[in-house]
Amino acid sequence: MNHIARFVMTIAVLVLLAPAHADAQVGRNLGQLLDPNRATKEELQGLPGLNAAIADEIIAGRPWIEMTRLDTLLGTRGLTPEQRKTLYARLWDPINLNTATEAEMLLIPGSGSRMAHEFEEYRPYVNIAQFHREMRKYWDEEEVARLEQFVFVPIDLNTASDADILTIPGSGNRVLREFKEYRPYTSIEQFRREMGKYWDAKEVARLEQYVKIGGAEDRR
Repeated sequence: MNHIARFVMTIAVLVLLAPAHADAQVGRNLGQLLDPNRATKEELQGLPGLNAAIADEIIAGRPWIEMTRLDTLLGTRGLTPEQRKTLYARLWDPINLNTATEAEMLLIPGSGSRMAHEFEEYRPYVNIAQFHREMRKYWDEEEVARLEQFVFVPIDLNTASDADILTIPGSGNRVLREFKEYRPYTSIEQFRREMGKYWDAKEVARLEQYVKIGGAEDRR
């Protein structure tokens, strides 16, 4: 490998493993995880242990706000705990670092009681950068980057930066514009009402999991 190619490869690896931007509130997807709330039937069927019937049930059951609910469905469809843990390395809805239960944390591939304890110890989290900093006390950069894919910290609807909003899975310029248009928000009911002008109730509920107003934690 020549020097230029080696340099380019080194830069690519550093970018991939770099901590999420300080504004980021939803951990960076490293490219392997599908969202059960957004994946197509074809994508779901391509995952280990899933067939067309289960894919249809996942789509019909949206939004999946708690991973434990999805875990229950998959368990009743015959997937063993080991099969489900393998699946969650490919299919996951980020969990709220401030409100996730221990049961949800233990569904994260490679997790255990120690990891769940460390996640809970530093609550409340104000951003992903805090999570990254605290977890680096226990795990290396690569492992923390992997863990960040599975978690999020709710954004404040009234103060979140554009970068914060754009970390929400499935967001883009339209979501950014509509979120900002109705500021200031005084209640989550206002958010539901205004966003309901553009998206159906299931999509509004999916978006709602990522937001809060001021100091009010979200409802997960």
